[in-house]
Amino acid sequence: MPPKRRGPLQTVQRETDDIKRKVDALVQHAAEPDASDRTETLERCKELQRAVEEIMKTLKKLSKADELAPVGNYDQCKREEEKRLLTLYERLQSLALQLQPHDETAGPSSSQRDQESEEENSDEEDESSEDEDAEEEVQDDYDDDDDDDDNADSGDEDIGPTAKGQGSVSYIALSAFTGEEEGDLSIQKGEVLRVLSKNKDGWWLAQNSKGQKGLVPKTFLKTSSQDSERVNEDEGESEEEEEDPDIKSSKTSNWSTVRKAVTEIDATDVLSAMGAIPPGFRPSTLSRLLEEGRSYRVSHFIQPKLSQSQLSFKDLHMDPDTGKVHGQSSRVSLTLTLWSCRMIPPPGVGLQVLSRHIRLCAFNGTQVLSNIHTVRATYSSKSPKTWSFSPRMTGMLPCLLDGDCFLRCDFESPDLGILFELGVTYIRNSTGERGDLSCGWAFLKLFDESGAPIALRTQELTVHGGTPFEKDSDMNTTSTKRGYPTGVFQQMLLSRKIPKLVVKVKSVKTRSRELLNLLPDTIVGSLSTVHLLATYRQILADALLLDRVTMYNADLICSSVLASFPDVLDQPDLMDAFRKSWTESESSLRRSDKKDINVLKQMFVSVYMGSVFPLLYSVEMPAPCWADEEVESQRARIIYSPSQKTSVETLLSSQCSHQAFDITQVTYDLISSAQH
Repeated sequence: MPPKRRGPLQTVQRETDDIKRKVDALVQHAAEPDASDRTETLERCKELQRAVEEIMKTLKKLSKADELAPVGNYDQCKREEEKRLLTLYERLQSLALQLQPHDETAGPSSSQRDQESEEENSDEEDESSEDEDAEEEVQDDYDDDDDDDDNADSGDEDIGPTAKGQGSVSYIALSAFTGEEEGDLSIQKGEVLRVLSKNKDGWWLAQNSKGQKGLVPKTFLKTSSQDSERVNEDEGESEEEEEDPDIKSSKTSNWSTVRKAVTEIDATDVLSAMGAIPPGFRPSTLSRLLEEGRSYRVSHFIQPKLSQSQLSFKDLHMDPDTGKVHGQSSRVSLTLTLWSCRMIPPPGVGLQVLSRHIRLCAFNGTQVLSNIHTVRATYSSKSPKTWSFSPRMTGMLPCLLDGDCFLRCDFESPDLGILFELGVTYIRNSTGERGDLSCGWAFLKLFDESGAPIALRTQELTVHGGTPFEKDSDMNTTSTKRGYPTGVFQQMLLSRKIPKLVVKVKSVKTRSRELLNLLPDTIVGSLSTVHLLATYRQILADALLLDRVTMYNADLICSSVLASFPDVLDQPDLMDAFRKSWTESESSLRRSDKKDINVLKQMFVSVYMGSVFPLLYSVEMPAPCWADEEVESQRARIIYSPSQKTSVETLLSSQCSHQAFDITQVTYDLISSAQH
């Protein structure tokens, strides 16, 4: 019987297996103390690199139509082969660096230790990828890969001095620095180093007393006293050349929330000088907007919008036939899922990170158009450059961790899109000072040049440094440390190191579309809260369109729900408590009642007043404080205490203490609440 013919993809897989065996054997041979001539081994390494490149070229040309028989998960299999080839190429690249001839006086090379470290990291990633859910195909595309390979050519650089007099200048390490990638030099505080060359990107080539050479951030070094005067002159000239006038002027953006005086010493500048934050980090723009009041909070955008005449509502109408809120479509109405962030540089020493999160909003390139919605990321110290969302957990997923979001926006702008700001909230160990940093931003434009909506699919967005209001500041410092090869294969390796945000944009399901159309024409939020927001809008419409004496009457409306529910929207833990109580009550309803808006409105009021409203004004409940673990724990203990499962009688009980009564707790003021 003739042998079964293999398909093109299977042939590539066999060739990759063969190359892997040869690479394993070559690495083992090179590690032996009595290994043969290094030149011969190096030449063999380069031959295998060329073989990997040829296989990759073949793989890139393959398509599903080339197969002799159907192949399940073809695209996924092809991507896995590409990853295997990239990993093999990285190993060969590191081995070639190890085998390069080097100065005998330079002391033992650290390449061997770096190679072993890289292989250990690769093993960790392989183990973590096995834990991924096989059904989440997008996650397979973007699983963590924190090996840093793009510095493999650093060993081939000219290590001679590049500026006048730099060859003999001594520097002292201000603090310890642990090399994060191959080619970096780990240093200890107080260690004396000799700087061999200075790169304009702030990474300097230095040599320690053992003769080991590598790159260190210039912010970790200061000159020794005998060299300080001369070095200051050299650095002054270097800084003048380094500063781009356009970038310098962009730092003083005239937008009010990001503007700062030229003479002001910002906390971020201090942290940058200490080496505590990577290049491209800035004070968080969207956090500042949230701190300015309620203008960019969901509690403001859930309110009805007045028409131009101020005598009617623009986005809240009743259907006269059904008595329900009349659904209105918006220019943009979609759902999206935050998948992951890759290659996001972590803050350095001296900072304790309290929260990693993404803030998103509608944006037109110059102006924030909607409320700002926040989703907190999950993080593992084993993969410090990867952020994930929507962790698997028992019970109800908190809306703060839920990566499933919705967006509605009715603004006419050719540049309309979604702005994502990656942020961290930190506390400075030495001073206890808290702050919010932007780790970069990404923008998803929702319409193409012809004005047509973009395709609804998984988007891999490049994360830029700086802010959306200044020229791009490179976050991927590893790509600019030294002249990176421009070959196709090297560019593929480099692309894996560029910070990326992966989101999946989806069309809205029929049921969700009906609910979303009941919401304001511009709003962003968690998809898990849509049904509650829609019910609230129905209760709001009843009070404003049916129960008022005339449409020109603006008296206070007696309603604790209308008055206080917007405040709950700004407190995710209370929204989670409301969702939990709602789900428990809804489970006891008949199927027909679940579709009856009158039943749902009554249940909304009953559940809200019996669960969340007493908590909102409880003396025991601490005020919400973003990213404060102690406050969050105290609030959780009170929210989910068995004693809280009470009815509205709690308000009259002598066992519970509440804030002093204020008329605003039970009355809705149309004039001050509506959007003008």
